[in-house]
Amino acid sequence: MKRIILILILNIEFIFAANILVINSYHKGYEFSDSIVAGIERKLYTYPDIDINILYMDSKRVTSKEYYDNLANLYSVQLKNRKYDLIIAIDRFAYDFVLEVSNKFFKNEPILAVGIENFSKAKAIQYGVDNRVSALLERRDLKSNIKVIENLMPSIKKLYIINDKSLNALHTEPLIRKLIKDFNNKYELVYLKEDNLDNLQKRFSKHEKNSAALFIRFYKNKNGELNKNQLIAKFIKDSKIPIFITDSIFINKGAVGGKLVDLNRFGETAGQMALNILDKKEFRVVVSEDLHYIFDAQKLSEFALLFNTISQPFELVNKRLTFYDKYRRLIEFVFTLSPLLVFLILGLIHNIYMRKQVEKELRQRIDFDEVLLNAIESPIFWQNDKGIIVDSNRTFCKLLKLECKNLYGKKLNDLNENKNVTKIIEVLDLYKENQIENYEFEYFDENSKKIVYLVKQERFRDEKSKSEGLVTIFTDITKEQEIAREKQKNRQFIVQQSKLAEIGEVFSSIAHQWKSPLVEITAIAQELFYTRKCDAIKEDESFVSDIMKQVDYMTNTINDFQNFIMPSNKKFQFNIKEAIDSMLEIVNHNMKYNNVKINIEVEDNTCLEIYGYKNEFMQSFLNIINNAKDALLNNDYKNRKIDIKLSNYKENLIIIIQDNAGGIEGKDIDKIFKPYYSTKKEGHGIGLYMTRMIVEDKMGGKISVKNKNAGACFKIKLGHICENTST
Repeated sequence: MKRIILILILNIEFIFAANILVINSYHKGYEFSDSIVAGIERKLYTYPDIDINILYMDSKRVTSKEYYDNLANLYSVQLKNRKYDLIIAIDRFAYDFVLEVSNKFFKNEPILAVGIENFSKAKAIQYGVDNRVSALLERRDLKSNIKVIENLMPSIKKLYIINDKSLNALHTEPLIRKLIKDFNNKYELVYLKEDNLDNLQKRFSKHEKNSAALFIRFYKNKNGELNKNQLIAKFIKDSKIPIFITDSIFINKGAVGGKLVDLNRFGETAGQMALNILDKKEFRVVVSEDLHYIFDAQKLSEFALLFNTISQPFELVNKRLTFYDKYRRLIEFVFTLSPLLVFLILGLIHNIYMRKQVEKELRQRIDFDEVLLNAIESPIFWQNDKGIIVDSNRTFCKLLKLECKNLYGKKLNDLNENKNVTKIIEVLDLYKENQIENYEFEYFDENSKKIVYLVKQERFRDEKSKSEGLVTIFTDITKEQEIAREKQKNRQFIVQQSKLAEIGEVFSSIAHQWKSPLVEITAIAQELFYTRKCDAIKEDESFVSDIMKQVDYMTNTINDFQNFIMPSNKKFQFNIKEAIDSMLEIVNHNMKYNNVKINIEVEDNTCLEIYGYKNEFMQSFLNIINNAKDALLNNDYKNRKIDIKLSNYKENLIIIIQDNAGGIEGKDIDKIFKPYYSTKKEGHGIGLYMTRMIVEDKMGGKISVKNKNAGACFKIKLGHICENTST
């Protein structure tokens, strides 16, 4: 047993007694890589037998092939006769360099690539290291950062994405392109791939409302000159719009923050992977998901960004010191001398602090409520249970043409010398008498423009203070009423237009119906003239009677026509069968002339009484009949018919109009009720639209159409007013 324990101890010591070579892509003092290296060292130096050697490539400032060749020669001297248990490459340049010299310097050593954004398995196979390479990929979460910006700035109008033209930027390019492709275009997205820091400083030196920027990287100008982190930090700090970031370099240096790659923690993760490789020799590619929401409290305050809109856990840096933070030593000193006194002081400080917080929150709430109320266009005011005005918004003061400070603490009756106040008092008195009828009133502003207000009053009770009061709201409904009136005018106009479109055909029918009576009158008059020699008085009376019958027929016809074209202003009860018969009587001759047979069938015990607009219904029915007649003209002369069926179903009167004209084409059947849509060459597209509007809007019914029995079948459903009638 002791032997086994000794072997395990020896194995553990062997595992963590290792030499590690770290090749840094950049120079010492470059914060990005230094932060990662610091995290790695913090993790590995917990094991005293691990030795770390760091080499710096300085690829930010020198990138020529000649430099890399000389660097390889230098490393051949430095690394000669050196044996390493693990090679760690920090970022892309170091990893590419390690791959290129692997056959010369690192033939068997495991390799860990840290901080690269993409890993190519094919490239590892090409250099023959695929069986001994691991990678910790840095993946910036651009999409989540966009979401953070939208939460902090709900009214954002423009977002800039800032990237440079360096080689590293190319690896982030696919993420940016995907972000742009998936962008929902709720606001403007601008991708700035700039090559000069001065240009960025000028662009963001002026305030731009509802705009922000997401900083990816910007390390080199177009001349290859490396921008120092201090200059980049100054640009971010001086920017007049909030700048969000994707890694932790510039947090607490002027950036607002975001969902960040914390480079120190990222380095610690890389250190743990190094230990796993030394321990188990496991080689794998890992995408770091260790991202953290970190924000600069002062920058949030500077740009008035409320961090309580962020639902995820987050960390605040650069917070203002509390009283306790400022006077910690004094408090600790007092605590040492007098514990009781300290407890009392701490309790007092806590109470003061909480009080200040409550006051601050209350003030914020009051300010918010005031802004919200003043933003409402409707006049609002509060009265307590004694009728004293407690508060109001500015719109109410404007309505009364008084300053708000002259209202508070007074009753309306105290200001009755003001004409506008007198008007409000009268309106509210009427409203109290009858809220159902007196909920509207008219008001004329300083330009004599009429405004219609809707009055609404509600009582409130504050349970904490046990106080009661009354809230009065005046809602401006002028535009709504104007729109309603205009809509009604348009409907009446369209109804009259539709009727006028039918007048031509109706006059044609009347003309044909009057021809026969006129011929009869002429014949009777001639016969009376030529037979006047006969002394037959009774026969003369018969002639006169016949003439009067024909004249009555003509008079009734024109009366029916006049009643038809008169618009109905009020609903009344009428018999649907009689209305249909009257309408068909007007077009009877036209139908006979075109050999269209109309059959009307009424089911037994059908209630035919409805409540509505008779003339408008006749107009609607005429539109359907005329459309059917026009369609039937394409049929054989002997095969033209329209069947009308009346029945009851539950509480409704059902009217079916069926023709045999071949039906409506499929592409048209769903559109025929739309305005200005017609299947006729010279059609106006108004008739069936008006029919639907009259049936559904004015009479509360329902109209539909489908093709049935080789023709179009219209179905009208109306509510009847008979009791206990159903089929």
